[in-house]
Amino acid sequence: MSARRPSMKLASALLVAAFVSGFALPASAQVLNPAANGNALVQQNDLQILQNRIQRQQFQQQQQQYRAQDRVIVQQPPLVVPQVRSSCQIQIIGNTAVSTCR
Repeated sequence: MSARRPSMKLASALLVAAFVSGFALPASAQVLNPAANGNALVQQNDLQILQNRIQRQQFQQQQQQYRAQDRVIVQQPPLVVPQVRSSCQIQIIGNTAVSTCR
């Protein structure tokens, strides 16, 4: 898990950088140069692609954590099963033992 933390920090930093650059786009998109508007759209597409990659990576990491938790084997305590005592009685009649069970 400790190996995932630097990549998580990197992904978070990239996401923040993407958002910051995304906020700067509307100001540069007001330029009357049509080529600049095309570049802004390309930058927005790149930003969306980056955000999707980061979200997908975070989702995959979360799923890996869930799978790791599911793999942990929890020892179940042994079941306590009540035992029924037999209600047999042994009677001795002469030289013979006779058992009567109910």
